[in-house]
Amino acid sequence: MNTKFDPNNIVIKLCMSGMNKEDAGDDEGATKMFHQAWNEAQDDYERFIVGYHLARKQNSISDQLKWMETSLQCAININDDDVRSAYVTLYSYIAKCYEEMGDSANAAKNYELSNAHNGVPSDEGPFYHGTKAALQVGDLLIAGENSNYQPGLKMNHIYFTANANGAGLAAALAKGEGKEHVYIVEPTGEFEDDPNVTDKKFPGNLTRSYRSSEPLRIIGEETDWRKLTNPERHRWRKNLAENKGEIIN
Repeated sequence: MNTKFDPNNIVIKLCMSGMNKEDAGDDEGATKMFHQAWNEAQDDYERFIVGYHLARKQNSISDQLKWMETSLQCAININDDDVRSAYVTLYSYIAKCYEEMGDSANAAKNYELSNAHNGVPSDEGPFYHGTKAALQVGDLLIAGENSNYQPGLKMNHIYFTANANGAGLAAALAKGEGKEHVYIVEPTGEFEDDPNVTDKKFPGNLTRSYRSSEPLRIIGEETDWRKLTNPERHRWRKNLAENKGEIIN
């Protein structure tokens, strides 16, 4: 099963449409969209994502619990680095449901399971960093550069991902006119889930996006990633320009 997060996946697109309806105050339309996504879902990865969103839209605590446990079970069936980051969120949500239902024993058990999965990411990569800078094997990428997404902001961390297509997107959106590069990198110190994407739209860190205050060492260059078309690049740049969210630095 391919569990890589793909924004062009039809089920993920339907979930994004549902969230857009939520943001516009159309809860009924959002719920319909999530149900449509559930009907389109083909595997545990897609069902794990949709189950989480359907759980959030239920009126009764018991229905929220049922859908969240469905989402968790699908994630457990997969049990790889693409979904493990969501365990903290799913177990915590399930614990809150039990708490509201007055079941303190199951609430405590699920809070414990949530805490057990909280900590330094266990992802072993390979990892990628996208940029327009021409670099060599052995070069170090360091924090302190200007943000590509917020003028005048010096970044306290260097960002990378285990998704080559995600790094390719970062390269396409990076400032400058040079050739897009996706470098294979290795962290030289500890790293953490990128808080700018973790638990924002989807549970956990499905894009496997990370950051470190320590340098990344370039160990190679990746040539096989999905290139954006010109309309896609224009759309992404437009979305970035309209995004008023604060960057967690």
